[in-house]
Amino acid sequence: MANQLRVGFIGLGIMGQSMARNLLQAGFSVTVWNRTESKMKVVQDWGATPAASPQAVARKSDVVITIVGDTPDVEAVITGDEGVLAGAKPGLILVDMSTISPDATRQLAEQASAQGVKMLDAPVSGGDIGAREGTLSIMVGGEKDVLEKVRPLFEAMGKNIVHCGPNGAGQTVKACNQIMCGLNLLGMVEALSFAKKAGVDLEKMIQVTTQGAAGSWALANLGPRVVKGDLDPGFSVRFQQKDLRIVLQEAEQLELPLLGTAAVNQLLRSVQAQGGSEDGTHALIRVMEQLGNFSIIPDNE
Repeated sequence: MANQLRVGFIGLGIMGQSMARNLLQAGFSVTVWNRTESKMKVVQDWGATPAASPQAVARKSDVVITIVGDTPDVEAVITGDEGVLAGAKPGLILVDMSTISPDATRQLAEQASAQGVKMLDAPVSGGDIGAREGTLSIMVGGEKDVLEKVRPLFEAMGKNIVHCGPNGAGQTVKACNQIMCGLNLLGMVEALSFAKKAGVDLEKMIQVTTQGAAGSWALANLGPRVVKGDLDPGFSVRFQQKDLRIVLQEAEQLELPLLGTAAVNQLLRSVQAQGGSEDGTHALIRVMEQLGNFSIIPDNE
């Protein structure tokens, strides 16, 4: 029954392309749309059917998945003149896997419900590696019975699928995830900086610490990239900053001080000021190199 669902997929960036491919490999029929047409061609070669608009995707689908950049982008592809809701029939399930504002998510869910469309917010964690390998963590907000209807799709893309609560809860948990990602990132680059200045072999430091209490996804996956001088984005500084902006806006509403998160936000802003907005988040090491007057990245030496 699972692969009888007709799936629409909107957003074919670093994450979306791999997620769509995993759905195709699991046997689902997938119709795709992306603002940049060339990215549709790649997925079309894997067996997907291109569509002219999000509206056209919805007309051909039982479930539509969106994963685009920011809250305004999600709103455009869902509620725009040629958006998903313009082509949706009652009974369609809309799954937004972007990372956006919890408040905006709740408002979109209300708009969808008024047209007989059920919506889940299901942001993901795991980066480009998790997307490629189908091992993403998926945090889901919305009705639990709706989640069960699309669980086979999620299982094609991820391994840790958790129902977090009503609409907006998935986005709130993703905000928590991004707080920890940011602070782990800072810890990783500070540890690498300390090791470099102290003259310790960086690869051996990573080898040992990833297996102990200090281990983290950032250290295991991004640490080796830093040592090799590979700052290509699995997840870009620009999108991390977007996520931290959402976190800090929500924290302001909650009257909650988040000192560490704010510090990471400002340090990444320095990366952006130096032209690193499209680099991977581990480009934070560039700021540490300047602050400490040393070089880790091989090209700097």
